[in-house]
Amino acid sequence: MALGRRLLLGLALLAALLAVVLQFYRNVRKPRLWTTEELSLYNGTDESLPILLGILGSVFDVTKGRSNYGPGGGYHHFAGRDASRAFVSGNFTGDGLTDSLQGLSSMEVNSIVDWRKFYFERYTFAGKIIGRYYDSQGNPTKYLKGVEMKAKRGAQLLEKQKSEEAKIPSCNSKWSQQEGGEVWCETGYPRLIRRPGDIALTGQVSQRCACFKEEELDKPGLVVYSGCDYLATSCKVK
Repeated sequence: MALGRRLLLGLALLAALLAVVLQFYRNVRKPRLWTTEELSLYNGTDESLPILLGILGSVFDVTKGRSNYGPGGGYHHFAGRDASRAFVSGNFTGDGLTDSLQGLSSMEVNSIVDWRKFYFERYTFAGKIIGRYYDSQGNPTKYLKGVEMKAKRGAQLLEKQKSEEAKIPSCNSKWSQQEGGEVWCETGYPRLIRRPGDIALTGQVSQRCACFKEEELDKPGLVVYSGCDYLATSCKVK
């Protein structure tokens, strides 16, 4: 009888413990407001806790990707914090692991917003971080609204650039370690032209290779590849 009572007592204690654990996980995984200090505990180092990640103030449960987000994983630097900037900067150390987007271009900000969309689609939303993007009531801050407006402008500029570039066919290109690079045109002649929207999109100026007809080669801003003949249809590039 004594053994039976001890067994029943043990089962009751185990059931109570399981109930506490289940309630804990329900509370953790239910969307809520987080402080940065609280979020830092969920970085995968404690295997009894889920792994959480923040981006633009939104928190996601990425536990199902423990091999990637846990210790030793390729994305572990994102766990337990909001490191929004690092999604485009590639700086995964020190000051690079920050939620500040100061100085980023509209295209870079738009890319981060796209990453947030990815997490909403692939992982469980776990709440919001009180701070830069959400206030103590969980309402969006002016900073978040500004970020989303900038991202929208970036998306619009990117679509406009794609539309403009579609009017002028791009060159074909290939590259090999043995022979280097080559650009060529099936119809027309290869020229370097500036991407007009890049200043607004990235803050930098870049060029692309496009094909022009012979009667168009006197247009301003067209650059002949170095070492390439004026009417060559194919050019070697470094």
